[in-house]
Amino acid sequence: MFKRILIANRGEIALRVIRACRELGISPVCVYSVADRDGPWIEQADEAVCIGPAASKESYLRIERLIAAAEVTGADAIHPGYGFLSENASFAGVCRDCNITFIGPSPEAMTLLGDKVNCKRLARQSGTPVFPGTEGGIEDLEEAVKVANEIGYPVIIKASAGGGGRGMRVARSEAELRENVDKARQEALAAFGNGTVYVEKYLENARHFEVQTIGDNHGNAVHLFERDCSSQRRHQKLVEEAPSPGVDPAKRMKVCESAATLIRTANYCGAATVEFLMDKKQDFYMLEVNTRVQVEHPVTEMITGVDIVQTQIRVAAGEPLSIKQQDIKVNGHAIEVRINAEDPDKNFMPQAGLIETFVAPGGPGVRLDSHARAGYRIPPNYDSMIGKLIVHGPTRSAAIARMRQALNEFKIGPLRTTISLHKRIMDNTEFQNADFDIHWVERWLKANASESVQA
Repeated sequence: MFKRILIANRGEIALRVIRACRELGISPVCVYSVADRDGPWIEQADEAVCIGPAASKESYLRIERLIAAAEVTGADAIHPGYGFLSENASFAGVCRDCNITFIGPSPEAMTLLGDKVNCKRLARQSGTPVFPGTEGGIEDLEEAVKVANEIGYPVIIKASAGGGGRGMRVARSEAELRENVDKARQEALAAFGNGTVYVEKYLENARHFEVQTIGDNHGNAVHLFERDCSSQRRHQKLVEEAPSPGVDPAKRMKVCESAATLIRTANYCGAATVEFLMDKKQDFYMLEVNTRVQVEHPVTEMITGVDIVQTQIRVAAGEPLSIKQQDIKVNGHAIEVRINAEDPDKNFMPQAGLIETFVAPGGPGVRLDSHARAGYRIPPNYDSMIGKLIVHGPTRSAAIARMRQALNEFKIGPLRTTISLHKRIMDNTEFQNADFDIHWVERWLKANASESVQA
């Protein structure tokens, strides 16, 4: 087992990894930028190293500074968290070259699964369902037009190396396809340094269904069942829950097993999420694989009892998985909401500044993963998420009721947050009935644009 782990991240995920380290008897080390010098997570580390100015590109994204911090502090492993360099194969490779264990997949597995075109090829080989579309990146526009005409419009142009909606354009006709391929290429190149795009069938009213998996270096891989992430805005998730409501059990098992097979085929070690879209007939199509721990991993931990971050660390240290597929069971229902420092009444404008009031909710089945507290000043330099509120109940309706109460107890001020929005989501009939798709939040917000979301 590792003696010391450097956490190449900040905020709530840094605290999450620190807690896992403590329980495993490992010494945690943090890095921080100038903007994060008063970050509450730093107090929990055994040592902390400043790695640069506030800008991410001068601190958390500087590989050489992270490696230097690991070497200076004697860390024998690095946990990347999520975001920043967590899916950067070059970073994983540099760690390996410097004899520092990267707590995640090998550079080769990350490259294979992180590139959507290559990942789709492997998925086809392993029997994981994928969207019909071009076999690889678009080289010949006429070939792409031919494929689109065969599978039928609408289609979507997607960046091979991307995510978060960048390099992504929907085409509802041949004219729109011809017009948008080059635009998507340019956007992908600017965002990811890779202009490769491909075309696949576009589902209008899909649900977002993702399978949590974890593999080791001994050829084992299991799934921890699935999450539903259909409640999202502009491709950014707002609410996640597990298990996915209303899904046929046989279809659920089939897609979960196919995800584990894909991870096993890729010789993957670590946590990974295989993301799917599900149509109205409950047919599944793979979107991509996230080669890191997900923001929403706590909902899976709540229904399975598996500590995903500790398992990440154990398999990275060379241990075989201690859990077998037949031993993993679903217990109850869990819901997570992302608490962002944003004003829902002002087009979700980020809210940087001092938190004066912070009253956390409590009670049975309530978990809060957050680095925020009264007296903490939110810097304007990073993602606006300041925490995740997770609840667990015996049924979905019980979990919704528990979340509603937890949100009522949760007080943060004077800055605006998304707490008020989540209260309305919990009261929404469409959400309560699981009558939703990935666009339902945007439709609902547009329909109620004149209605204040303030609590």
